[in-house]
Amino acid sequence: MSVPPTPVAVYDQPPQFEPLLPASQLDDLREATRRVLERSSELKGSRSPEAREALREVVRSMNSYYSNRIEGQGTHPANIERALKHDFSAKPDVARRQRLALAHIEAERDLEQSVAGEADALSSNFLCRSHASLYGRLSIEDRTTDQDRAIEPGELRKHDVSVGRHQPPTWQSVPRFLARMDEVYGRLQGVDALLYTIASAHHRMAWTHPFEDGNGRAVRLQSHCALFRMNGGLWSVNRGLARKRDRYYELLDAADGPRQGDLDGRGNLSQKMLWEWCRFFIDLCEDQVTFMTALLDLPKLSDRIKTYVTVRRLTDRIPEYRNEAILPLQTVAAVGSISRGDFIRMTGLEERSARKTISRFVADGLLKSESHRADLSLGFPLSALNILLPNLYPEASVAHLD
Repeated sequence: MSVPPTPVAVYDQPPQFEPLLPASQLDDLREATRRVLERSSELKGSRSPEAREALREVVRSMNSYYSNRIEGQGTHPANIERALKHDFSAKPDVARRQRLALAHIEAERDLEQSVAGEADALSSNFLCRSHASLYGRLSIEDRTTDQDRAIEPGELRKHDVSVGRHQPPTWQSVPRFLARMDEVYGRLQGVDALLYTIASAHHRMAWTHPFEDGNGRAVRLQSHCALFRMNGGLWSVNRGLARKRDRYYELLDAADGPRQGDLDGRGNLSQKMLWEWCRFFIDLCEDQVTFMTALLDLPKLSDRIKTYVTVRRLTDRIPEYRNEAILPLQTVAAVGSISRGDFIRMTGLEERSARKTISRFVADGLLKSESHRADLSLGFPLSALNILLPNLYPEASVAHLD
């Protein structure tokens, strides 16, 4: 009878966290990965560039909300929207969380622009950049832990730590563990291994716990950026992780475990549980791209635009939300952007009334325009998400008290 290995008391050598990738039952993971890639490609080509950019901004705000909520430090989406306008609460704790949310959004936007490829995004250097980009935007007061230690942006920890039942590597050995991950994840080639490699890196980077604090946020930023070239920022694995937070932590913890006998791979840690974590991660990716594709189905989106205008006119009694504006709004959703003159002509209204409607839509965020003469494109304001993009970000429609 095979005897399971005794858990390691001190992790200080990279072989102790092998395997870094699953080595068996890969066909299931590859097949699921191909489905995610195909649906992501369809999604990126299904809407106009302007509609994709509007949606990307919603997803970026949503990423910030969900990643911070996973850490138990979320703030209401309305507070995030206020922070984007640099309108901060008078309550210190709410304002601190607003600043953290804003820093996450800005860091994510900047990091997306610097991704040279998936292998680059999975490097330890990129992980350090992610941590530095997030925490470097915060004052020392906003990045001081409950233990009164300041989080130094991008700086590896200089203490031994424990995380629940897990004892991460000794702080002196962290660079060796990071270098080993760079060797393995830097060899990423082809698309079939893409998602299980990202999933594996997500776990092993978090397992190493390279920073004093902020490891979860930094790792999720890294995973987001590793997925960005594939998904265009149009769907979010953070949403899936947050909605299944308990399972997320359960599987991360399980993949920390030692090998369970001779049929569980050849490394020190469990290959079976690493595979289970990868399957969970890939399934979340598939769920999210499938959900978003259905959400952006043009006929259904057009129906929801009509519903939204009707609700604002009848329920909120806003006269500018007129039936005549429905068709041009639906056209903007379909083609991306149109001139103000075309929008006015499509309403059939007299010019003054049509311009008042446009001004109201721009003020409300339903239409976006770079100037008072520029073309018009569709926006997804927070107040409209429960109708225009139902169930995408349901927390945004919940009343809050600041």
